[in-house]
Amino acid sequence: MDKHREAFKDEAYELLSELETSLLELEDAPEDIEIVGRVFRAMHTIKGSGAMFGFDDIAAFTHEIETVFDLVRNGEISVTKELIDLTLSARDHIRTMLDASDGGEATNEVMAGEIMTSLKKLIPGSEEKKEETEGPAAPADLIDEDDSSPTGLPSPDTQGGNITYRIRFRPSRDIFKKGTNPVLLLDELRRTGKCKVVAQTDAIPLLKDFDPEACYTYWDVILTTRQGINAIKDIFIFVEDDSELSINIIDDGGRLDNAAGYKRLGEILIERGDLIHEDLQKVLGSQKPIGEMLVDAGVIDTGKVQSALIEQEHVSDVRESRRKAESLSSIRVSSGKLDSLVDLVGELVTVQSRLSRTAAYQNDPELLSIAEVVERLTCELRDNTMSIRMLPIGTTFSKFRRLVRTLSNELGKEVVMTTEGAETELDKTVIERLNDPLVHLIRNSIDHGIELPGVREASGKPGHGTVHLSAVHSGANVLIRIEDDGSGLDAKAIKAMALERGLVSHDLEMTEKEVFALIFVPGFSTVKNVTGVSGRGVGMDVVKRGIEALRGSIDINSKKGAGTTITLKLPLTLAIIDGLLVKVAEEFFVLPLSIVEGCVELSREDVARAHGRHVANVRGEPVPYICLKEHFMINSGTPGIEQIVITEVDGSRVGFVVDDVIGEHQTVIKSLGSFYKDVEGVSGATIMGDGRVALILDAPKLLQAVEQEEAGIYSKNAKLNP
Repeated sequence: MDKHREAFKDEAYELLSELETSLLELEDAPEDIEIVGRVFRAMHTIKGSGAMFGFDDIAAFTHEIETVFDLVRNGEISVTKELIDLTLSARDHIRTMLDASDGGEATNEVMAGEIMTSLKKLIPGSEEKKEETEGPAAPADLIDEDDSSPTGLPSPDTQGGNITYRIRFRPSRDIFKKGTNPVLLLDELRRTGKCKVVAQTDAIPLLKDFDPEACYTYWDVILTTRQGINAIKDIFIFVEDDSELSINIIDDGGRLDNAAGYKRLGEILIERGDLIHEDLQKVLGSQKPIGEMLVDAGVIDTGKVQSALIEQEHVSDVRESRRKAESLSSIRVSSGKLDSLVDLVGELVTVQSRLSRTAAYQNDPELLSIAEVVERLTCELRDNTMSIRMLPIGTTFSKFRRLVRTLSNELGKEVVMTTEGAETELDKTVIERLNDPLVHLIRNSIDHGIELPGVREASGKPGHGTVHLSAVHSGANVLIRIEDDGSGLDAKAIKAMALERGLVSHDLEMTEKEVFALIFVPGFSTVKNVTGVSGRGVGMDVVKRGIEALRGSIDINSKKGAGTTITLKLPLTLAIIDGLLVKVAEEFFVLPLSIVEGCVELSREDVARAHGRHVANVRGEPVPYICLKEHFMINSGTPGIEQIVITEVDGSRVGFVVDDVIGEHQTVIKSLGSFYKDVEGVSGATIMGDGRVALILDAPKLLQAVEQEEAGIYSKNAKLNP
């Protein structure tokens, strides 16, 4: 049972996330009945599954909210901001109840009671509503959802997916005389979906009483379709007044009943009204099939039994097909198992590299052929495994709608959040660790960037501001942009604050981008007044560290008065990367291939012409470089010709000088462990085919370390030679 309870909790957390997204969408489109249906179904599933697995408190609480939204769905209550606020609070309370089941923070029952009381006040005719408008009244319970319709099921007009209907169409006797052919109506019904039609002939009289112009036949139809009940009624719209027409839902597309089987034959016949319970009891206990016994007993005719059997088979087939499709289309796997699979694939990549190296060394044609096949299969397995870890970033984007809504209300601003590229996929680990940096950036955009409505209107802008989140693939990376149309960054104010705090010198010439980069200095803030949202100088340095920990970079573009765009450049995955393997003396290093632009030679003459400066002329452009041999203090001779690996780091071209460039290498990233966690310029390690270890270089951190070292030397020399 514990396993089932955990499965319910996982599903409930997903449903709560979906519920929050749907509620925020509903606030923007209060008349959209489809969104109302999504809200209702999310709560109904939480309630039903919660009761099944022992979460009775959650089931009872959710039932009350579900009841209110059933009235919304039926048009008895309109969607208002108050309803959205209360339902969001209820959603948060349900999450707290789930957390509390794991020993989390205790639930606030007083708050739960206040939410329920406020919700009941929205219900017409309720005791709370009457007390609010007329004073105290007699007790009145919330209307149960089963009272809203004969079936108690969601209206199929408000939801997608296939619904199965039982239809009985008994036309009037004189339908032919009125110029209507009922067969044409049945043909039109067939075109709406999967359909089984059974003609019932028990009303046909003897030949002497037969009227050739009268219609004695009626039909039972089992129909599975995406059409709503109103679309089915429209087919019979011109004969409905003169005919008997009944339409009942017998399968809801798996929303409320996930059973693969269906009802017994006797139950179907009783539901149809073709059999009474007493007649069924008379034949129970016989060894013969129930249908045969009913026909032999003369209580029902063969046509009705045949129709019920067809319904039973049809619905069972539909449910079984749906069950198989759902089991094939998706499967829930724990993150631990997925991480273990990625680790094993990483080990396989390492072994495959060793096999390819051995095959090349022995130069055995058969072994080379086997190695090529293993390499191809390993690459496919690696790519497929990595794709399993990929998730659309839209799931993260949708979480921020609530944040934007809450901050807007708190700060008295009007802010709209728009998104683009929600289908862009990223490694699940990257997405999980990206949440906090994005929260900081969005909070800053709303607090510092977006102006108050009056200020915006005075400057010719619309009263409401916009925060736009977008994501797009760019090679082996994903670019995530946070754009706002607020006041933008004030470069002069930022530099003035930096001068005041001694972060830069007065005579230092800085580009606008370099000035903007100062906001990532720990403790830096231009806000004079500390608020509950920002102003303590905590946040942007945390954002930068978080993005760099993901081997990513951050870039700022801003125009005063027009807004700010912050671009995050992130790798698609953190587990396996394509790298460029290089060699310095006897040591091997790996540079991420995504930042490599090319390689050029560095001769002794080139070094002499630079007069001691670490700058190379690359196609007529000066490119600074870092000598890895010097930086890592590797004592060895220098070859006559070295190699410069040209990379793009934080928007600038930087070279890394090595002895040899080996070539591309599939790099399985291994952690260096806690002992080496503070080593600057190294982000991890990988094991090569021969078992040796190659360090993976962190180019931005290397560049930063060298710049700080040179700045320290400059400062020291300045003190020695004033």
